[in-house]
Amino acid sequence: MAVMDVNFYSSCLMRNVTYRAIIPLSSGVFPGEKGSDREEFKTLYLLHGIMGNYTDWTYSSRAVQLAEKFKIAIIMPSGDNSFYVDNEKNLSFYGEYIGRELVEETRRLLPLSNKREDTFIAGLSMGGYGALRNGLKYSDTFGAVAGLSSAFAVGISSAPDDPLVPFRRRSYFESIFGDLSKLPGSDNDPEALIDNILKEGKKPPRLFIACGTEDSLLEYSRDFRDFLIERSIEHTYHESRGGHDWIFWDHYLDKVMRWLRRG
Repeated sequence: MAVMDVNFYSSCLMRNVTYRAIIPLSSGVFPGEKGSDREEFKTLYLLHGIMGNYTDWTYSSRAVQLAEKFKIAIIMPSGDNSFYVDNEKNLSFYGEYIGRELVEETRRLLPLSNKREDTFIAGLSMGGYGALRNGLKYSDTFGAVAGLSSAFAVGISSAPDDPLVPFRRRSYFESIFGDLSKLPGSDNDPEALIDNILKEGKKPPRLFIACGTEDSLLEYSRDFRDFLIERSIEHTYHESRGGHDWIFWDHYLDKVMRWLRRG
């Protein structure tokens, strides 16, 4: 098992960035025991939530243990509070960074499979939305997508403005998405992205959606589930007791890893 922090210059973000990588042990545990030359691992790109960073999952969940157990490499980037989308005004293209540049960079450096069926993306809250948005926008790269307690931007940004909560202010969402009236149907709308995939005659990635029944974001996961049913999109959907917290996310990371491993 190797856990490492890697720095590199991102042309999408125009600055040095850091991601954390968890690489399972392939073989050769004892001195003198021969391991494989270069095992290429299935890979999960795992996104944090708002106010988080690339360390969140290793400090607050069993990500390290689960990567080793299921032999799936995990790559954890920082997304700041960007919702993992492209923002031309701020010259920060987080969507392209997650969906293309980070994948290319990690594949060059680490023993990762370059096959779509071995490449996955998941996240929690803001990262759940980011995983769905980028997993669907870059569906030729990602074979499976999981959103936990996903903060669906279309729904949340249309909720009443709450000046007391910074991340519920309309001005905050406008700084990220611009004109919010144009958000539905855009490439920041997971439902529109699925419709585009279907129009192109392609098969969407495998989808896993989960949210706690005590989570204030539950209605958005239910709405997305209903959309998937309406479009006859195969998916896995879970609701269970839990809130918007690490107890729920750690529990479901295990379920996601099992789901990914089954293929």
